[in-house]
Amino acid sequence: MGPQSSFDLDVENLYIQHHSWLRRWLIKRLGEAADADDLAHDTFVRIIRAQRPVNEIKQPLAYLATIANSLLINRWRRLAVERAYAESLAAQPEQHELSPEARHLLIETLTQLDELLHGLPVRVREIFLMSQLDGLTYKQIAGKMSLSVDQVQRAMLKAFDRCYASQYE
Repeated sequence: MGPQSSFDLDVENLYIQHHSWLRRWLIKRLGEAADADDLAHDTFVRIIRAQRPVNEIKQPLAYLATIANSLLINRWRRLAVERAYAESLAAQPEQHELSPEARHLLIETLTQLDELLHGLPVRVREIFLMSQLDGLTYKQIAGKMSLSVDQVQRAMLKAFDRCYASQYE
Protein backbone atom coordinates (compact mmCIF):
# COMPACT_ATOMS: atom_id res chain seq x y z
CA MET A 1 0.00 0.00 0.00
CA GLY A 2 1.18 3.46 -0.84
CA PRO A 3 1.36 6.45 1.45
CA GLN A 4 -1.94 7.80 2.77
CA SER A 5 -3.33 10.90 1.13
CA SER A 6 -3.83 14.09 3.08
CA PHE A 7 -7.59 13.52 2.91
CA ASP A 8 -7.24 9.99 4.32
CA LEU A 9 -5.13 11.27 7.21
CA ASP A 10 -7.61 14.06 7.92
CA VAL A 11 -10.52 11.59 8.01
CA GLU A 12 -8.49 9.26 10.21
CA ASN A 13 -7.78 12.13 12.64
CA LEU A 14 -11.44 13.14 12.65
CA TYR A 15 -12.36 9.53 13.41
CA ILE A 16 -9.79 9.15 16.18
CA GLN A 17 -10.75 12.44 17.83
CA HIS A 18 -14.55 12.23 17.59
CA HIS A 19 -15.78 8.69 16.92
CA SER A 20 -16.40 7.89 20.58
CA TRP A 21 -18.32 11.16 21.03
CA LEU A 22 -20.43 10.41 17.94
CA ARG A 23 -21.13 6.88 19.15
CA ARG A 24 -22.30 8.16 22.57
CA TRP A 25 -24.44 10.82 20.84
CA LEU A 26 -26.09 8.14 18.71
CA ILE A 27 -26.62 5.76 21.64
CA LYS A 28 -28.56 8.53 23.43
CA ARG A 29 -30.87 8.82 20.43
CA LEU A 30 -31.19 5.14 19.59
CA GLY A 31 -30.78 3.45 22.94
CA GLU A 32 -28.82 0.65 21.36
CA ALA A 33 -25.06 0.33 20.88
CA ALA A 34 -25.17 -1.92 17.80
CA ASP A 35 -27.34 0.52 15.83
CA ALA A 36 -25.20 3.42 17.05
CA ASP A 37 -22.09 1.62 15.80
CA ASP A 38 -23.70 1.10 12.40
CA LEU A 39 -24.75 4.72 12.05
CA ALA A 40 -21.39 6.02 13.27
CA HIS A 41 -19.74 3.87 10.62
CA ASP A 42 -22.19 5.11 7.98
CA THR A 43 -21.44 8.71 9.00
CA PHE A 44 -17.76 8.28 8.24
CA VAL A 45 -18.51 6.40 5.03
CA ARG A 46 -20.61 9.37 3.91
CA ILE A 47 -17.73 11.72 4.72
CA ILE A 48 -15.32 9.59 2.71
CA ARG A 49 -17.68 9.38 -0.27
CA ALA A 50 -18.24 13.14 -0.26
CA GLN A 51 -14.48 13.74 -0.61
CA ARG A 52 -14.83 17.23 0.84
CA PRO A 53 -11.85 18.60 2.76
CA VAL A 54 -12.38 17.77 6.43
CA ASN A 55 -9.34 19.64 7.69
CA GLU A 56 -11.24 22.91 7.17
CA ILE A 57 -14.20 21.95 9.37
CA LYS A 58 -14.53 24.55 12.10
CA GLN A 59 -17.06 22.63 14.23
CA PRO A 60 -16.43 18.91 13.74
CA LEU A 61 -18.98 17.78 16.32
CA ALA A 62 -21.75 19.79 14.67
CA TYR A 63 -20.65 18.47 11.28
CA LEU A 64 -20.74 14.85 12.47
CA ALA A 65 -24.06 15.37 14.26
CA THR A 66 -25.62 16.88 11.14
CA ILE A 67 -24.58 13.92 8.98
CA ALA A 68 -25.59 11.37 11.62
CA ASN A 69 -28.93 13.11 12.18
CA SER A 70 -29.63 12.92 8.45
CA LEU A 71 -28.87 9.21 8.55
CA LEU A 72 -31.17 8.83 11.57
CA ILE A 73 -34.01 10.55 9.73
CA ASN A 74 -33.46 8.29 6.72
CA ARG A 75 -33.49 5.28 9.04
CA TRP A 76 -36.74 6.35 10.73
CA ARG A 77 -38.35 7.02 7.35
CA ARG A 78 -37.36 3.58 6.16
CA LEU A 79 -38.75 1.98 9.33
CA ALA A 80 -42.02 3.89 8.82
CA VAL A 81 -42.22 2.63 5.23
CA GLU A 82 -41.52 -0.92 6.41
CA ARG A 83 -44.27 -0.64 9.06
CA ALA A 84 -46.74 0.75 6.54
CA TYR A 85 -45.87 -2.04 4.13
CA ALA A 86 -46.36 -4.69 6.83
CA GLU A 87 -49.70 -3.13 7.83
CA SER A 88 -50.77 -3.05 4.18
CA LEU A 89 -49.89 -6.72 3.77
CA ALA A 90 -51.76 -7.63 6.94
CA ALA A 91 -54.87 -5.85 5.64
CA GLN A 92 -54.88 -7.85 2.39
CA PRO A 93 -57.43 -10.66 2.25
CA GLU A 94 -54.94 -13.04 0.69
CA GLN A 95 -51.28 -12.40 1.43
CA HIS A 96 -48.89 -12.78 -1.45
CA GLU A 97 -45.53 -13.73 -0.02
CA LEU A 98 -42.61 -11.95 -1.64
CA SER A 99 -39.10 -13.27 -1.70
CA PRO A 100 -36.69 -11.44 0.65
CA GLU A 101 -35.01 -9.87 -2.40
CA ALA A 102 -38.30 -8.63 -3.87
CA ARG A 103 -39.39 -7.32 -0.45
CA HIS A 104 -36.08 -5.46 -0.05
CA LEU A 105 -36.38 -3.91 -3.53
CA LEU A 106 -39.98 -2.88 -2.88
CA ILE A 107 -39.13 -1.26 0.46
CA GLU A 108 -36.09 0.44 -1.08
CA THR A 109 -38.25 1.83 -3.90
CA LEU A 110 -40.92 3.03 -1.48
CA THR A 111 -38.26 4.67 0.69
CA GLN A 112 -36.78 6.46 -2.32
CA LEU A 113 -40.25 7.60 -3.36
CA ASP A 114 -40.90 8.89 0.16
CA GLU A 115 -37.61 10.83 0.12
CA LEU A 116 -38.38 12.18 -3.34
CA LEU A 117 -41.81 13.46 -2.34
CA HIS A 118 -40.66 14.79 1.04
CA GLY A 119 -41.06 18.54 1.07
CA LEU A 120 -44.06 18.62 -1.24
CA PRO A 121 -47.36 19.72 0.30
CA VAL A 122 -49.33 16.84 1.82
CA ARG A 123 -52.17 17.25 -0.68
CA VAL A 124 -49.76 17.01 -3.63
CA ARG A 125 -48.22 13.82 -2.21
CA GLU A 126 -51.65 12.30 -1.61
CA ILE A 127 -52.78 13.11 -5.15
CA PHE A 128 -49.58 11.70 -6.64
CA LEU A 129 -49.87 8.47 -4.65
CA MET A 130 -53.55 8.04 -5.52
CA SER A 131 -52.70 8.43 -9.17
CA GLN A 132 -49.52 6.39 -9.32
CA LEU A 133 -50.10 3.70 -6.70
CA ASP A 134 -53.87 3.39 -6.55
CA GLY A 135 -54.33 3.92 -10.30
CA LEU A 136 -57.09 6.50 -9.88
CA THR A 137 -57.89 8.92 -12.69
CA TYR A 138 -57.62 12.64 -12.13
CA LYS A 139 -61.42 12.83 -12.17
CA GLN A 140 -61.70 10.12 -9.50
CA ILE A 141 -59.10 11.86 -7.34
CA ALA A 142 -60.89 15.19 -7.76
CA GLY A 143 -64.14 13.57 -6.62
CA LYS A 144 -62.55 11.88 -3.59
CA MET A 145 -60.79 15.05 -2.46
CA SER A 146 -63.50 17.56 -3.40
CA LEU A 147 -61.17 19.31 -5.84
CA SER A 148 -61.43 20.33 -9.46
CA VAL A 149 -59.67 18.26 -12.11
CA ASP A 150 -57.52 21.34 -12.82
CA GLN A 151 -56.33 21.37 -9.19
CA VAL A 152 -55.42 17.69 -9.45
CA GLN A 153 -53.54 18.35 -12.69
CA ARG A 154 -51.58 21.21 -11.11
CA ALA A 155 -50.68 19.02 -8.13
CA MET A 156 -49.53 16.23 -10.43
CA LEU A 157 -47.43 18.70 -12.38
CA LYS A 158 -45.67 19.72 -9.15
CA ALA A 159 -45.03 16.08 -8.29
CA PHE A 160 -43.79 15.24 -11.77
CA ASP A 161 -41.55 18.32 -11.71
CA ARG A 162 -39.99 17.01 -8.50
CA CYS A 163 -39.50 13.56 -10.07
CA TYR A 164 -37.96 15.07 -13.19
CA ALA A 165 -35.67 17.38 -11.21
CA SER A 166 -34.44 14.47 -9.09
CA GLN A 167 -33.10 12.78 -12.21
CA TYR A 168 -30.79 15.75 -12.88
CA GLU A 169 -29.62 16.71 -9.39
